Amino acid sequence: MEKKTRLDRIDKKILEILRHDGRISYRKLSEQVNLTPRPCLERVRILERAGIIRGYSTLIELPEPEHAFVVQAQIALADHGQSQAAFEQEMRHTPEVLDCWLVSGSFDFLVRIGCQSMEHYRQLANAWLTSKKFRVDKIITLTELQTIKRA
Repeated sequence: MEKKTRLDRIDKKILEILRHDGRISYRKLSEQVNLTPRPCLERVRILERAGIIRGYSTLIELPEPEHAFVVQAQIALADHGQSQAAFEQEMRHTPEVLDCWLVSGSFDFLVRIGCQSMEHYRQLANAWLTSKKFRVDKIITLTELQTIKRA
């Protein structure tokens, strides 16, 4: 942050409120953190410029599920140096990939994939497993059953 090395109590409160309601008015936000609107707005702008607030988004819950089911795939690559960049590019451009994280541990990536059917997922996974470009060593799949909490 500009001239600040640590977040103070008010900054943390602002972030907590925005995490739950990114569309809150600055007037209401300032009331909840006990500041006047102008200093509150300036704190939010400082947090944005510092990259602590990277953007605002909307969570959408469609009445009919867009995907029949969502799987989480833990994916391990056989050769990071040769295939990691190509695999990351594939994840960015595959519309079924909802989220993708590079992780540490036994696997290299955690990928959330929205599928229309088990066959649809099987085809995607098989394409990645057989691709010489990606050199996927193994995929472990978990099926999401119910959302309990989503931030």
